[in-house]
Amino acid sequence: MYKKHKLLFSIISFLLLGSCAKTNVSKSSQPSGVYEPTWESLAKYNEQPEWFKDAKFGIYFHWGVLSVPAFANDWYPRNMHLKGSPEFQHHVATYGHPSAFGYHDFVPLFKAEKFNAEEWATLFKKAGARFAGQVAEHHDGFAMWNSKVTPWNVQDMGPKRNVMAELEKAIHNRKMKFFTSFHMSRNLQRYADNPSQKTEASFFPYEPDMPTSSADPKLRLLYGNVPAEQFYQNWKAKLKEVIDNYSPDIIYFDGLEELIPEKHRQEFVAHYFNKAKERGQEVVITHKDNDFPDEVSIKDFEKGRMNQITPYTWLTDETISTGSWSYTNDLKLKPTADIIHLLVDIVSKNGVMILNISPKANGEIPQDQQAALLQIGDWLGKYGEAIYATRPWVIYGEGPTKLEKTGHFLPTVKYTPKDVRYTTKGNTIYAIVMGWPGENQQVVLESFSPDKIKGNLKVKKVSMLGSAEKITFSLTNKGLRLITPAKKENDMAVIYKIETTGKAEI
Repeated sequence: MYKKHKLLFSIISFLLLGSCAKTNVSKSSQPSGVYEPTWESLAKYNEQPEWFKDAKFGIYFHWGVLSVPAFANDWYPRNMHLKGSPEFQHHVATYGHPSAFGYHDFVPLFKAEKFNAEEWATLFKKAGARFAGQVAEHHDGFAMWNSKVTPWNVQDMGPKRNVMAELEKAIHNRKMKFFTSFHMSRNLQRYADNPSQKTEASFFPYEPDMPTSSADPKLRLLYGNVPAEQFYQNWKAKLKEVIDNYSPDIIYFDGLEELIPEKHRQEFVAHYFNKAKERGQEVVITHKDNDFPDEVSIKDFEKGRMNQITPYTWLTDETISTGSWSYTNDLKLKPTADIIHLLVDIVSKNGVMILNISPKANGEIPQDQQAALLQIGDWLGKYGEAIYATRPWVIYGEGPTKLEKTGHFLPTVKYTPKDVRYTTKGNTIYAIVMGWPGENQQVVLESFSPDKIKGNLKVKKVSMLGSAEKITFSLTNKGLRLITPAKKENDMAVIYKIETTGKAEI
């Protein structure tokens, strides 16, 4: 009788556990260890592992066939088909009309003859990245791995080498997590039956006099001119290939996954989570807009971020240049200090940043981009204590420069030495000043004033990372008053290490 009651109790407990809301269910409580393709089952996975929260900084790159024309931006493959556009005019003048020289004709020109995965991974490691990887497939339908789903891949065409296999090995061997991004949801021509509707939800425009409308079985796969269900099945099969063969730790989606039927999205997530469990991995999926539920993925902001601290971790994807995400002959870079300031602001609000670079089609990373990455790595090597494995403080920062809103593609803001951002680790608070305030100058951290924070926080010691000089300080009604060192420490950003007891509250 006891055994029967115990069995009945176990069954009831199991059913109750399975029906609980996510907030009441432990992320590790999936009873069978197998994730089913339902959001309820998949929500039990820990979508925000600690390693991701600790990583803070990663590097990836837009590189492939789209790098060959090196003109305008990474949307050249689409815009070369839009009559009257600068890309169309350039294409006609340089290569001929797209009906005679189509985007597929660039494929043999993508040779990657100077690509060296070991050198790239070494550079990423020196730059301070904790995860790194590649655009696995952009909107253009060309797979950057050895694919059996599509003939348009790096092993069968172009470089005729499996660059993803080389990169995955080199990146994982350097103890970084491996990142892959997928932008292919736009590849499906969703308006082939209505060519006048040139929505950006379909990357290649259906043009009757161009290869984008070709009925050739091979060309149709590249240009996305296929039945929707075939496209959805291929979408899922490509993801499975990458998951099974290259063990990505992060799969990023560029958007419009919400247009993929829910069933296929659920089956992808279940396969990824189950494969991760089998391997002992803790993996991450990112999403924009409504592509995947928050319960199974991390929110991503393209060239944007949050304007306040959030209780959950999120991602910003930013690019090293002021223009195109892929290489162009006139590519201009952002100042390195601006990139570091972005990273600091993001981390102070519980975010993580991945920085895009733009290699040449031949596999070279331009010297100016390498130099910028090494500058970032040098700064993180000296001051990374205030970035890696930190968490937000009760206040993210202070100063005149603030974001008005949260979202994608936010206006560029320029930070100054009057802007301060905070991070914490244990009983230490890091005050990151966005520039050098000057020698022997008074700095007042207003966030420490009694009208900003409550609680029983006490400041024991203040030092500046990288400086051997003693920092004098006093806690006043206006905040924590400090005097800067007599010798400049760093032009881009300096960090006060504030050792405390007690707790701050707001």
